[in-house]
Amino acid sequence: MLRLIALVLCCLLAQAGQARAELPFGPGEKITYEISWTFIRAGTATLEIMPEAVVEGPPEGRKALHVRALAKSTPFIDTFYKVRDSIESWVDPGVTRAYLYKKDQSEGDYVRNYVIRFDPGGSVAYRYSKGALKNAVIIPQGCFDPLSMLYAFRTKPLSVGYAFTSPVTDGEKAVTGKARVLRREKITTPAGEFDTFLVEPEVKDIGGVFRKSPDATLHVWITADARRIPVRVQSKVIVGHFTMEMTGYEPPQKRP
Repeated sequence: MLRLIALVLCCLLAQAGQARAELPFGPGEKITYEISWTFIRAGTATLEIMPEAVVEGPPEGRKALHVRALAKSTPFIDTFYKVRDSIESWVDPGVTRAYLYKKDQSEGDYVRNYVIRFDPGGSVAYRYSKGALKNAVIIPQGCFDPLSMLYAFRTKPLSVGYAFTSPVTDGEKAVTGKARVLRREKITTPAGEFDTFLVEPEVKDIGGVFRKSPDATLHVWITADARRIPVRVQSKVIVGHFTMEMTGYEPPQKRP
């Protein structure tokens, strides 16, 4: 389940260049979602910015924005396909590049855990599993991981017809992702009615079920206000339709 969320986040593409004081999010922000597969309520997910953190070195002492995504299946789904997934990302305070990425994935009998460490110079991403180096990827400057990419996207003003590109890596390969804003729409979710921009990420570089689905589609609705909150995600793939809708939002904590 969180594999799907990570793929979605990987496709929300933009370049970030605003100062931290201008960011539309911050520590304390928490977004909750309900996930459905076709007509079945499959699980819940959260996106949360944790308290200000110092990223694990080397080098030591770098301040970072710490983001965490969690997903779990419902008790009904647990009976035949239990999901307990966690993704964490540490990104520079200005949201211009990733520092560290951790993924702990448990879906049925499938279990995978790995870490991506970004070289301090921003030119190499190292992927580790069980403490051992598994791969190294040459990356462009300003590269993100699949989770921090979402927050980089949220730093950019949106308009109909606007197109975005930015480098992103999962530690196995680095790609240039693309997305475009199709139109403006008002939608209703369990959290209320929202004025949004409909964003269509390009899916050709996404693996997994998207690669096996020649007619796959992916759409993301982002609020048209300064917060740019992802309130709905919909995908059509070979195994059915997936929807993730926002059920609650907690704003960032006010700074003293």
